Amino acid sequence: MAIQERLYTIDDVWRLAQLPENELKHFYLINGELFWDMPPGYRHGRLAGHIFRFLLNYAEEHDLGEGTVESAYYPADDRQTLLAPDVAFLRKQAAPPDTHEKFVPRMPDLAVEISSPSNSLAELRRKAAVYLANGTELLWLVLPERAGVELWRADAEGQPVSEFVAQNGSVSGENVLPGFKLDLQRLFPS
Repeated sequence: MAIQERLYTIDDVWRLAQLPENELKHFYLINGELFWDMPPGYRHGRLAGHIFRFLLNYAEEHDLGEGTVESAYYPADDRQTLLAPDVAFLRKQAAPPDTHEKFVPRMPDLAVEISSPSNSLAELRRKAAVYLANGTELLWLVLPERAGVELWRADAEGQPVSEFVAQNGSVSGENVLPGFKLDLQRLFPS
């Protein structure tokens, strides 16, 4: 849901998120436009938890980096774009120190967005394009209603492209998490 009065920055979002009346709102920005989502429901949370567990277990086993859940990221040179993927992964050399409290000043290497009843597919695809335009290499758009995942990446010209993988297929970490593979049956059992 967009709530626009003016162009907002990450500093505005930080202040808004601290207000008691916004306790259950999840804010994000695209080009200074402010949006908010309600907290996710059970299916969404379950999928995010499973994906995070699979990614983090693999990343820790191979010493590849860190994962987060619903943490906010922004491009270092753009204080009017802020996204909070449901699950994210940062390569080891890109992860901020454990003491970092605020939003992460870079986009994740891998972002996972999970469709909810409050999101339209057009909104999620817009976010996918914003992630890719700002440094994210790979995005998984998880579509529970279709029991599959849209894989998003930039083509040779830097344009976002996607492909759909159904529940009998698998997604990989590609260059971001080399060797990682997730059979979608683990997320969407028959």
